Amino acid sequence: MAEEKRIRVLMAKPGLDGHDRGARVLTLGLRDEGLEVIYTGLRQTPEMIVQAALQEDVDVVGLSCLSGAHKYLFPAVVEQLKAKGVEDVLVIGGGIIPKEDIPFLMKKGVSAVYGPGTSIKEIANCIKGKVKRK
Repeated sequence: MAEEKRIRVLMAKPGLDGHDRGARVLTLGLRDEGLEVIYTGLRQTPEMIVQAALQEDVDVVGLSCLSGAHKYLFPAVVEQLKAKGVEDVLVIGGGIIPKEDIPFLMKKGVSAVYGPGTSIKEIANCIKGKVKRK
């Protein structure tokens, strides 16, 4: 019997934000939930994130932002994925995102936004429910 391909997640820290504890915890937690996670590290540009997503053939791009630049950086990643013809990658975001910014991000193509205190299980279940197998 062939083993089912695991969902691949690229976890990225766009912009100049230098705090990645949450992204690292989420990376390990999603791995514990059975997902394959690639962490790009700090200070990634949208271009770098999209290039890594293409090279790694991921199903999900997870963006974490604590710097307040989420309204620019998250849509920039979505736009660049679309410009490369990638329409089937789920883009999710997290970090310190004001509730009033979430509708804007969703309108720009971010599928879900998670704040502090969201359980890893909830995020993993959302990803598993939304990812369409290629």
